[in-house]
Amino acid sequence: MVEIMNQRLAPGYRTTFESVTVSATSGGASGDVLFTVPQNHDLEMEYLGASNGGASNQKITVEVFHAEDSTYHYLTQAHQVTGHDTYHLINADRIHLHAGDKIIVSKDGGTFAVSLSGKLYYNPNRT
Repeated sequence: MVEIMNQRLAPGYRTTFESVTVSATSGGASGDVLFTVPQNHDLEMEYLGASNGGASNQKITVEVFHAEDSTYHYLTQAHQVTGHDTYHLINADRIHLHAGDKIIVSKDGGTFAVSLSGKLYYNPNRT
């Protein structure tokens, strides 16, 4: 926090939390979009987790769509998650995304919810 002439300015970000129940069974353009970074913003993702709500072990795939060059990159591919458990893709690590970048999710079966939390920074240079 910056103090200017005894006035406190809020941090230059707002927080976001997003969650999606996964229905897609293939990734890429066919996957479910968990989050798209808004125009003129950057995202510092602080949490990303996939929760298996079913009793049996199932597999989850999480990708990043990089808008700048229109490519998909796996964060995890067909990772098996134990029934009634959560797989934390990032904890102390951070992922930085830019305007138009997306988090895409898909599953091999079962019942999954994927959630993210992070800081959205306004950046007028991102379109």
